Amino acid sequence: MKIKKNTLRVTALCAAVGVLSLSLSGCGGSNAAQAKDAKDSKPDVVNAVPVETAKAARGQIAASYNGTATLTADHEAQVSAKTTGVLIKLFVEEGQAVKAGQVLAQLEQDTARAKLAQSEAQMRKADASFAYNEKAIQKQLIPQRDYDQTKFDMQNLRAAYEEARLNLQFTTITAPVDGVIAERSVKLGNLIQVNQNLFRIVGMDPLQAVLNVPERQLGILKAGQTVALEADALPGQKFTGNILRIAPVVDSASGTFRVTCEFHDKTATLKPGMFGRIGIVYDQRADALTVPRSALVEEDGETAVFVVEKGVEKPADDAKKDGAKKDDAKKPDAKVADAGKGETKPAVPGLVAHRKLVKVGYSDGDKVEIRSGIDEGTQVITVGRNAVRDGTAVQVLNADNKDKDKQLAQKTPEEKKG
Repeated sequence: MKIKKNTLRVTALCAAVGVLSLSLSGCGGSNAAQAKDAKDSKPDVVNAVPVETAKAARGQIAASYNGTATLTADHEAQVSAKTTGVLIKLFVEEGQAVKAGQVLAQLEQDTARAKLAQSEAQMRKADASFAYNEKAIQKQLIPQRDYDQTKFDMQNLRAAYEEARLNLQFTTITAPVDGVIAERSVKLGNLIQVNQNLFRIVGMDPLQAVLNVPERQLGILKAGQTVALEADALPGQKFTGNILRIAPVVDSASGTFRVTCEFHDKTATLKPGMFGRIGIVYDQRADALTVPRSALVEEDGETAVFVVEKGVEKPADDAKKDGAKKDDAKKPDAKVADAGKGETKPAVPGLVAHRKLVKVGYSDGDKVEIRSGIDEGTQVITVGRNAVRDGTAVQVLNADNKDKDKQLAQKTPEEKKG
């Protein structure tokens, strides 16, 4: 009997627990439904892409060709000995500027003077013999052969005398050109041989630089155009020159032609052998519409920019006709229902990126000329352009553009054009 009563108690308890579980699950489902309804009632927030912009502005831009080259001397001379002798005097040192004809060194002259005196005596003897035979041949006192022999001997000894005189002159070493002594290869007391190198003279003014320019520039660059030089060894300094000459042919192997530039530096600051960056400006525009180079987007052979404009508002009726999709609720121009009054009011329109095809012109550093596609004052995206597409909502982060962005958001496209 007791076992039967216990069984009934357990059965009743299980039934009570089941009822309580059903009640709790019902309450939980109601709360979840309410939370879902509350979540769905909240308006979606637009995830705007952060970007930085710059304004398309008018200014000066120049078309130029830039290249690198090594400076070389317009003229250079290797001074060599033309006679033999001992070096007894040095009048110049390395780094000293010299003029053409200036004495650089002196060889001993005793041997050269003795040879000159000997040649002179032999020449005078030959002259006297020839003068005697010239009178004798007129009187037919000597045969023609003897007369011709004395004439040839006289001419030969005169040439020997001239050679001896030149050898005496060659003992004095002079500069053949203006320039600077770049190298001295001998010392006092050295026995100098014929054709031995003594000095190297390098001209410092003018200096030249040869550019290998692509053939597409052949019809643009002209002799006489101004060029600017910046040497790596002289930071912050600029030097002006001009195009001296242009090669009339194009190298078939490299597809380039030679452009020789010339620079006159009276201060002698530039040195041969310096490496320089050369710019040749061949055209300028004083009132060109320009944007930063970082704003350009190259796709499928087209050049475009992303401009920032105010999003276009969309009436509530149009939104309903579109089926009141969830994506429409995310757009900045969608209307949001006022939950308290049951009325609708337009959301504050945001900023949207639009892709605009442009035609570019000259490039100058980080600036690029825009010849068509956008107007002056247009805000173009310079940072973050790879993360946006046509119609993407954006947020401009430039501190100096915040006020401009507010004004832009308050204007319609028609007002901006006006």
